[in-house]
Amino acid sequence: MKPIPTGRLRSDILAGLKQGVLLAAGALVLTLPPAGLATVRAPAPTLLTAAVVPIDRDGPFRLADFDSHAASADARFIADWAADSGDSRGLPYLILDKRDARLFVFAADGRLIDSSPVLLGAAPGDDSVEGIGTRPMELVRPEEKTTPAGRFLAEAGRNASGEDVVWVDYNAAVSMHRVRLVDPKERRLERLASENPADRRISYGCINVPVAFFESVVWPLLGSTRAVVYVLPETRGVGAVFAGAYDASMKGAHAQRDRPQVVKISRQ
Repeated sequence: MKPIPTGRLRSDILAGLKQGVLLAAGALVLTLPPAGLATVRAPAPTLLTAAVVPIDRDGPFRLADFDSHAASADARFIADWAADSGDSRGLPYLILDKRDARLFVFAADGRLIDSSPVLLGAAPGDDSVEGIGTRPMELVRPEEKTTPAGRFLAEAGRNASGEDVVWVDYNAAVSMHRVRLVDPKERRLERLASENPADRRISYGCINVPVAFFESVVWPLLGSTRAVVYVLPETRGVGAVFAGAYDASMKGAHAQRDRPQVVKISRQ
């Protein structure tokens, strides 16, 4: 896992300050766009089933390429499975590791483009409350501010203020967007820079991305194409959410893959 370069973090701070000024007049536009807002949205993305099809492999095991970025065993498992199975169907794919509050962005061939810490829903949990996407913000209780786990087909759109976003779970109004500096007391830029993933739990459920990372990685890739997003669970096991990936042949291939590898870890 590569730490955010100093230059990138500085650019995020400057961009955040500018954004804070621009958003001052719209300070009530918060994290769940459809909740009582006149949100401009693209046609609803399709929620793909979380029960993926087991792999019928007749060739060598294909690995996701994390380069020198460190990642959890679950993130590597699902990334390798996606690369080996072709589950993303020729689309780029993203893995959101909620326990580490980190986003990995892959090209369709399984090559990691980059990764970044992100801000997530303040409450632990892997499911959204039914109907939360249409509920007014003031009626969202603290324990309901979750980022749902699962497998989603994401696509670009815009929110009520005309901001570029990537819709992840449209029905639950969960999107991926630039970090927003709405309430200074939340210290969102400081939270992004923290080494503690628990500090990065602050949103209503949306995925807040550093400005520089959104503009240099996320939007250039997802602004013109859909992508599959795998949001890893935090209160359930990965096998319970992505059951089909846990077939016996995948486990065996993954064990062979892990045996000779030395994972380089650098803490952010």
